[in-house]
Amino acid sequence: MAFKLITAHECHPGSTILIDGNAYVVRSNDISKTGKHGSSKCRIEAIAVIDDKKKIIACPGADRFEVPMIQKKKAQILSVSGDMANVMDLENFETLDIPIVEELKGQLNPEDQVEFMIIDEKQRIIKRKI
Repeated sequence: MAFKLITAHECHPGSTILIDGNAYVVRSNDISKTGKHGSSKCRIEAIAVIDDKKKIIACPGADRFEVPMIQKKKAQILSVSGDMANVMDLENFETLDIPIVEELKGQLNPEDQVEFMIIDEKQRIIKRKI
């Protein structure tokens, strides 16, 4: 579900865009000037929100990208098993199974509070609340 459309010129560092159906955070955007034979080009370097993969694309400056709807929520961990954490949303008390990222493995315990994000039906734990 897209929130709005922006052009490649408007992709500033820190903005979130959809590339090939996945959400990416723009790290840098190098814009070349228009030349004698064509339009300006953009070289966008981005990091995936869900799995931290790096992607570099080159496109015309007039190309359009979708900006995804991102929800940030708070939850309490009910149990941890392997790579998955069973959490309870603190707003509507719904239970979810969310994969644990590498940085947080071994740091999450039952009854800890965490902050997680939902992007296009995919969830990711952002940080542990202290």
